[in-house]
Amino acid sequence: MVVTQENVAVNGNRRLSSQEIADALRDRIRSGDLVPGDRLPTQAELAEEFGVERGTVRQALRALQSDGLLSNVSKGSPPRVAETTHTTSHDPQPTMVGLASRLAEAFSTPHVRVDAACHTAETLMLALGEPVRLIHEGTIRPESIDFRILLPSRKINLAFPVPVEGRGEDDEEDPVHTRWLDQRNAQVRVLRHNLEALRTSHGLDVRVTFRALPFTPPVKLYLLNGQEALIAYYMLMKREEQMDGGTLEMYDAFGTQSLLFSFEKGAGQRDAAFVEQSQQWFDALWETITTDLTLS
Repeated sequence: MVVTQENVAVNGNRRLSSQEIADALRDRIRSGDLVPGDRLPTQAELAEEFGVERGTVRQALRALQSDGLLSNVSKGSPPRVAETTHTTSHDPQPTMVGLASRLAEAFSTPHVRVDAACHTAETLMLALGEPVRLIHEGTIRPESIDFRILLPSRKINLAFPVPVEGRGEDDEEDPVHTRWLDQRNAQVRVLRHNLEALRTSHGLDVRVTFRALPFTPPVKLYLLNGQEALIAYYMLMKREEQMDGGTLEMYDAFGTQSLLFSFEKGAGQRDAAFVEQSQQWFDALWETITTDLTLS
């Protein structure tokens, strides 16, 4: 799919930095506007869109390539959103890369069960592209797929992302919270669509269920077929976001970049205990204090 340009306002005569451009493109990937395999506009088109020199665009694209989000940046054709590659390495990797390979292996079993507790569905949405690709090419074909996903409720005050200067008492609507909620909802819709499409295209038994957490999870946890637990810490950092009315500074986390650690039941007593305790923790949350997730 070819992605069309989207005009971005520049404040006065100030030109956007490469980091700000990278953040804008990263948000399009996070929200599902760009998915693995999508082609970006050319560097010239992006330079015109953002009102900057091509060198600034190249720096932004290289930063996204370093994060594992883009491929073909240095080649003549426009870059594409990265298609994650399958790997059997269990060394800690950036979350999106590591999760894609582990999901692909989990999907090679007849009955797939994935439980996830995370801040958004961004990483899961992106990493799912690898097993879905393998299903479409006929490399793997599970009989059933069951996803249960815990995400923060829209009603709570999030620990992050939050404005650096805090929210004023007279603020009726927190723009940072609104931005997060819009992204969360868009990612949920894309993830659900991509999974349920397998029911139509391949006749698979697919179930996708979301529930809302009453707190902000400080880590992301993925449980695969009850046999493996993957965990990563959300690393908070200060960033700027171009929003209506100017620039907003916030503390936010980039979950795709955090290192993902794997624990397997077959790797010894310590790993097995971690997997079992993680599954019990998830099940207890699912069955007690969580509620149905609403997208409105």
